[in-house]
Amino acid sequence: MEQQFVEILDCTLRDGEQTNGVSFLPHEKLVMARKLLSDVNVDRIEVSSARVSEGEREAVTKICTFARKNGMLDRVEVLGFVDGGKSIDWIADCGGQVVNLLAKGSLKHCTHQLHKTPEEHISDILAELCYAAKKGMTVNLYLEDWSNGMKDSPDYVFQLMDALQTHPQPLPLIKRFMLPDTLGVMNPLQVIDYFRKMQKRYPEVHFDFHAHNDYDLAVSNSLAAVYSGAKGLHVTVNGLGERCGNAPLASVQAILKDQFHAKTNIVESQLNDISRMVESFSGISVAPNQPIVGEHVFTQVAGVHADGDSKDKLYFNELMPERFGRKREYALGKNSGKANIMKNLEELGLELTPEQTRRVTQRITELGDKKEIVTREDLPYIVSDVLKHDGSEDKVKLLSYVVSTAYGLRPGANIKVEINGKQYECSSVGDGQYDAFVKALRYIYKKYLNRTFPILANYQVTIPPGGRTDALVQTVISWHYHDGLLRTRGLDADQTEAAIKATFKMLNIVENDKNNKQ
Repeated sequence: MEQQFVEILDCTLRDGEQTNGVSFLPHEKLVMARKLLSDVNVDRIEVSSARVSEGEREAVTKICTFARKNGMLDRVEVLGFVDGGKSIDWIADCGGQVVNLLAKGSLKHCTHQLHKTPEEHISDILAELCYAAKKGMTVNLYLEDWSNGMKDSPDYVFQLMDALQTHPQPLPLIKRFMLPDTLGVMNPLQVIDYFRKMQKRYPEVHFDFHAHNDYDLAVSNSLAAVYSGAKGLHVTVNGLGERCGNAPLASVQAILKDQFHAKTNIVESQLNDISRMVESFSGISVAPNQPIVGEHVFTQVAGVHADGDSKDKLYFNELMPERFGRKREYALGKNSGKANIMKNLEELGLELTPEQTRRVTQRITELGDKKEIVTREDLPYIVSDVLKHDGSEDKVKLLSYVVSTAYGLRPGANIKVEINGKQYECSSVGDGQYDAFVKALRYIYKKYLNRTFPILANYQVTIPPGGRTDALVQTVISWHYHDGLLRTRGLDADQTEAAIKATFKMLNIVENDKNNKQ
């Protein structure tokens, strides 16, 4: 049996931007469009709705300019409306050549929103097609609210489809009919039923399916659509979209490949990168348990799982982290057990006796009972604390510091540190107390040690699990180090002090790594 190919349209820049509170700047849209087309290799992207704003005009123009230079203009699409040619003019002025025309896919939408008869709406669509032909545009057609149309007014859906399939030349043929579950009301059995009716009646038509996730069925419905003959699926990065969002790109890709054995053009190793990019630009954090792209989805917590992985990869499945540009981790906590700790010790190159491992396991379990978060980078310090190993003494020490802030003045920091037995002092100012502190450290490393200071990648402050606002705060900082990320954590009643503790953990890890390589 020939492997089925499924076309992927990413709607992050249009439908994804309809997420409450999300608004992309023109240059952000351009960066994401380039990533989606060039690296992730989605087949098509829908980048905007026509006539929304001048900012959208700028964004679409920038994207179309890039796409034209790189032979990708036919992969860039803009949502247009049946509005007497105004949308088509707007898209053409931006340099676009593909319009996704929004028509009404249910009788209720046609009569109650447009206040038109089906015949009047069909006439308006045909006029829009005629104008698109004069402009040399490619047309795809959305049947908005198609799911309710098939449920409540199937005769209307077929009337519309019949008219648009048999229209006279020289009107352009509609390249794709795009069938949305606009309100996210369908289940997989309904998708199969309605799609098969469409396929039986119009076997030569290219149908896309556009899912919404109101019942948490967007991914299941997308698979059901492919099972029933859909040739294209619409997705968004991280499942962004109005209300409960759309079908997430990474999940759809994994299920298509592993469960349906379908073929796409998606480069899976780029899915995590585009997820992080969209997370940053949108300001919408990805849930840590979000399949494929969540922070914790490739982290084994239970010790029995780590034990099974060591013996014969007993707890592996087809969702291998390396496939998505990621790495399997083993959590440290009260449920981790000896196997998880051994895995982390191996990663760090640390060897312990069985008795030493038992004592370290006991300490990590105690921390877990207190709801402390233990990272792999914390492990050497726990080992040092438990075993009192002389060779693990900190090479980088904070001897003293003062940070200050005052009205009308930039925050400042005066620090005194010891690095490999030598003391250094420096003062600096910054955008905040911690920023001033780090700038002083950077100056010491550059002037006195002639060394590069790791670049801060992410900074997150939270109340520890189970904590209170008047208790400790937890600062987790990620740093770019070599070709990867180094993550350290500090805990203190003061946010700046917690960040400083995390920073010196990082510096000692780097220093020990440097000394081990000499």
